[in-house]
Amino acid sequence: MMARKTSRRTFLRNAALAGAAGPFIVTSITRAQTRRKLRHASVGVGGQRGGNDLGEFATHPDIDIVALCDVDARFLQGQAERLPNARLYRDWRVMLEEEADNIDSVNIATTNHMHAPIAMAAMRMNKHVYCQKPLTHSIHEARMLAEEAARRPHLVTQMGVQTHTAAPYRNAVAKIQAGLAGKVKEVHSWDRVRHHYTGAFSDPHTERQPETGIDPPEYLDWDLWLGVAPERPYNDELYHIRMWRRWHDFGGGARGDMAGHMMDVVFHALELTQPEWILSHRSPPYEDTFSPDNMAVHRFPETPHTDGPLDYIWHDTGAIDTSGWPVQEEDLPGNGSMFICENGFVFLPHVGEAQFFPEDTLAESARQFEETEGRLEEIHHFHQFVDACLERTEPSTPFGFSGNLTETVLLGNIANRFPGEQLAWNGPEMRFTDKPEANQYLSRDYRDGWKIEGLG
Repeated sequence: MMARKTSRRTFLRNAALAGAAGPFIVTSITRAQTRRKLRHASVGVGGQRGGNDLGEFATHPDIDIVALCDVDARFLQGQAERLPNARLYRDWRVMLEEEADNIDSVNIATTNHMHAPIAMAAMRMNKHVYCQKPLTHSIHEARMLAEEAARRPHLVTQMGVQTHTAAPYRNAVAKIQAGLAGKVKEVHSWDRVRHHYTGAFSDPHTERQPETGIDPPEYLDWDLWLGVAPERPYNDELYHIRMWRRWHDFGGGARGDMAGHMMDVVFHALELTQPEWILSHRSPPYEDTFSPDNMAVHRFPETPHTDGPLDYIWHDTGAIDTSGWPVQEEDLPGNGSMFICENGFVFLPHVGEAQFFPEDTLAESARQFEETEGRLEEIHHFHQFVDACLERTEPSTPFGFSGNLTETVLLGNIANRFPGEQLAWNGPEMRFTDKPEANQYLSRDYRDGWKIEGLG
């Protein structure tokens, strides 16, 4: 049955979201636990992503999924048929309050704008957290989650970027770090699929949010769906379930979704930190939705794997200049990366095997490398989180790593508001040093009734 609703006044008193000691603070779990089963709750259980995540977690033999939460009653009902013993909730705040002593971990597969508030609340209740990429909706939120995780080293945190533990990417990282193609001079990554990410190339075509709407369907709690975002009328075509990615208030466009995958393997392989500056080309975004035509150059400090400072170029939609590349534009997959190295190229299709060029030299070196060093196997990303919570392994994308990655992912969307201007970025101080007006986009206020200390 559905859980009772808690008033906002009660919720606002909860010290879990305030970060202070109070009735929400429990000591239900530490990494020294000895229970065989991990008691788990899932927030966002429907749609392609939420349903898939829940299904993957459920395959682990040592997890007990005790609670499910979704603002869409249809999704809850569907998952209740698969997991009849799980308690059901519409409001994640109610779930955390009522299940405080019954759960050890939480996974989050909601819209981007709700990732940080749910993750922060769970961590402040000493729950392990798995959160889908991008980790947060704003740079400030990413920094705050990483810092909170650092203050709680007993907690396991993992960002859901499943490609990080995929065998093709793991082996590509090993070969790049081994220097098979020499040090890396420049990298390009791209997403040209478009999906539902922009206003101009989507059906229906939208650049601004409509001023009028209709009553939401009974199965959807629209207020809970909006959460921390500004209020707006419901529209049955433009938000729930997938179209939300195109809107500034909820998603991050193509970059906010797919850059988490492509940039992850580059950050991992080259051990990137924070960019020194970022320069956006092409068209600025619309008032409420993202630009259909983006390219951004990031300048990163030198690492042990790069030939001096590194230019990392991101493309979504638009043309890609492949002059001199071993693969030409018409043959590029919808998503992928190209590493331009001292001795050749490493071409990495999205979740595909790395290809080394020139083939007569580097491809043979890559083959011999696997023969002598062995091939890294696939790691089940979801099971890795469960095993880490049970002290059997370590997470591969903790919030310290993934928070830093997410900051760069989101920096591009800010830079795109100032096309043609090179924006200097001070990572440690989390600010643009030469464009003060850009700093307003690092964070945002949460709407009344949803304020969370330290976030918005």
